[in-house]
Amino acid sequence: MRNNLEPLKYSTLAPNRFVVYLHPEEFSRVESMVPILQEQTARALEDELRKLNNPPAYRRYIGRMTGSSMPVENAGRDWQIEFHPDADDELAPGDILIHSELMLPAATGDDLGAGQRTRRITTVHVGQRTTKREETVSRTAPASNVVHARLQYEDNSGPHSFEMSRDSIVIGRGGIAYKADVRIDSSVDVSREHVRIRRDSRSGAFFIIDLSTLGTTVNGQPVPKGFDVADGTKRENGIESPLPTGSRIGLADTVFLRFDIAPRS
Repeated sequence: MRNNLEPLKYSTLAPNRFVVYLHPEEFSRVESMVPILQEQTARALEDELRKLNNPPAYRRYIGRMTGSSMPVENAGRDWQIEFHPDADDELAPGDILIHSELMLPAATGDDLGAGQRTRRITTVHVGQRTTKREETVSRTAPASNVVHARLQYEDNSGPHSFEMSRDSIVIGRGGIAYKADVRIDSSVDVSREHVRIRRDSRSGAFFIIDLSTLGTTVNGQPVPKGFDVADGTKRENGIESPLPTGSRIGLADTVFLRFDIAPRS
């Protein structure tokens, strides 16, 4: 929660949705206790909010002097807490993965939640090592019947075709820490979250964001990285590249996808 605070003008918002993944054996052990775990996690989050809002006297003084003393509030009305087993066999016993999500104001400046934009921070505890990844995602409406674009590709499981009916999709090998709309069956050269394709709903133009380790190409040209790594946290930097119809997208020069914009009716 502390890693995903969002300061506004008169308050600071705390994330209100947490999704926790455990090794399947550990989840089986605690499955009957999940309602109690949810209740106690919510109590722990409330306790942390009280601590943040009642710091020691010297911190309150510094906050008044710097103008940074703003109340911390739950971004939603209630805490949303879920516990799930790792169905992708990525976590070992003792490991834990947590998604925390914070609803952000719409890009147009409307009220909170109107734009359905969410900042998600994924924290993975593996043994003594902790890694974090920050991303901004759009919680759009369910896919419509309108096809915006089509992807054709071949991976280890054969040829595939995918119709893009949302304004944003992720392509990669996927996994519990990396949700992929188009899951690629290939070697580890293709990242679990390799690229994101975004459609601008106003102009209808398409853009590609490289999120990979080994790189992405469009028609043979490298795509600039769409993220930076600072203090051990991977953060998207907003860099994206135009994606014209007929493009050939290369994922680490391992899997290639043909991208075509669907004709408007």
